Amino acid sequence: MADRPESAHLSVKLPVFEGPLDLLLYLVEKNELDIYDIPIAKITHQYLEHLQFMEELNLEIAGEFILMAASLIRLKAQMLLPRPEIEGEAVDPRTELVEALLEYQKYKRSAEFLGKREEEERQLATRQDFSFVERRDKVILERSVNLFDLVAAFQNILGRLPAEAPATYEIDYTQISLEERAKIIRRLLAQKQEVEFEELFVDLPVRLVMVVTFLAVLELAKRQEIYILQPSPFGALLVRAGSQLNTASLEEGDEVAVE
Repeated sequence: MADRPESAHLSVKLPVFEGPLDLLLYLVEKNELDIYDIPIAKITHQYLEHLQFMEELNLEIAGEFILMAASLIRLKAQMLLPRPEIEGEAVDPRTELVEALLEYQKYKRSAEFLGKREEEERQLATRQDFSFVERRDKVILERSVNLFDLVAAFQNILGRLPAEAPATYEIDYTQISLEERAKIIRRLLAQKQEVEFEELFVDLPVRLVMVVTFLAVLELAKRQEIYILQPSPFGALLVRAGSQLNTASLEEGDEVAVE
């Protein structure tokens, strides 16, 4: 068996990595759960799945995420035990977590509101640096996705893979590298300017290659060579060429779109 490419072991850390409350809030909203009545067993299972998947990708996980995981496991155990009572009412062990989530949600929404206002004001001067869709007389801003959106989308793609790679693919794993996969993404975006996230993985739908491709996506996003957006909540992701897209690394003869 060929050795795994070195790039599969690269560690990628994004400078805007959100905290554990952001992941929890993402899971609550994605599953359309009542924030006042969170099913701890379900949310703990999904939270741990996300951490495990990020570990498999060699993403650096801050200690606060591990601490939250331990807290969720403790809460899960407490939910199975008889609850103590104060003045005749049972104490809900989730109360502290719910209050923290509500507080975080309030500040996050305030930050998003201020961010949109800033975008709207900057658009009055120029629309060049913003992602938007024009529909008749409207300009609809599309939100950028975070790491959790990307992980969830990538998990969904991997979940549809067959148990074994198709025999039609002959792959030299020693030739699979982070930079080579990044070059393929650059070439695709230089030609099309915009593709669906899933389209980045269709040329070699083999788990190891797709993991390296995902790491290349994260690296290109960090360098602002690409932008990843989501036109509708939890809808399909779009990948667009960024202002820093490096086409100099493309081989001579590759097609490059001219704006």
